[in-house]
Amino acid sequence: GSIFNSEGICQACINYEKRKTINWKERKKQLSELCDKYRRNDGYYDCVIPVSGGKDSHRLVFEMKVKMGMNPLLITIGDPFTKTKAGLKNYRNLGDTFNCDHIQFDLSIDLFRRVTRIAFEEMGEPLKFIEAAIYTIPQKMAIKFGIPFIIYGENSAYEYGTTDQDNHSVNETISKIFNAIDINFWIQRGMPRKELNAIIPLTHEELKKVKPEVIFMSYFVPWSSIKNLNIAKMYGFRDLTHEWKREGCIEDFEQIDSIAYMVHLWLKYP
Repeated sequence: GSIFNSEGICQACINYEKRKTINWKERKKQLSELCDKYRRNDGYYDCVIPVSGGKDSHRLVFEMKVKMGMNPLLITIGDPFTKTKAGLKNYRNLGDTFNCDHIQFDLSIDLFRRVTRIAFEEMGEPLKFIEAAIYTIPQKMAIKFGIPFIIYGENSAYEYGTTDQDNHSVNETISKIFNAIDINFWIQRGMPRKELNAIIPLTHEELKKVKPEVIFMSYFVPWSSIKNLNIAKMYGFRDLTHEWKREGCIEDFEQIDSIAYMVHLWLKYP
């Protein structure tokens, strides 16, 4: 949960104020050095970017493809939820506009229905299974394709105030997620192990093959929903204006890919 100091100020606000003291030019230099470390000169992919098609995805691809000159492979974990017209358009726009190869990993629809229902009824988190796959699948794909560099968007723990530790590495986040994955939980509820490959963590032997470096972009650039939106719109991003006025939402550009995802968010604030 959120952390508050003795003066009642939340950690997210404290972290945001720290931005004023950060040397962003130096951090951008660090990002450039990382890109140079993994940059390929033979035309092969030199990084993996997990994307959904939203504004943050557009910002990530912009930073890595346009600004840094990298050749990313885009990876999406698909779901069978009903998509908005804007969401479908934005998803297709990523690969087309930035000229990137884009792979979508779709779970079995039958499996998705079962795990989503179980997670909803027993955890109150219907997308628990998918959230694990968002971290396991990109790593598995990176190893499969021999790409040792993965880029995620924001460090949600730092940006939203559940930690005061600002770090570019995603390793700690991934370790926590992998350690929290209880395969037996799903097996005990009737899921055969052969259906759980999407969330089975990588073994040490698998990681030794490539050992990908995984980073948060929000460490290297001032992360901002509005800045991300403005950049995304420059490259064809579409919001929900004239399509769907969502009850209880003050904006029309956050989490707009699918309709059912809103249920997942509502359950966080009953």
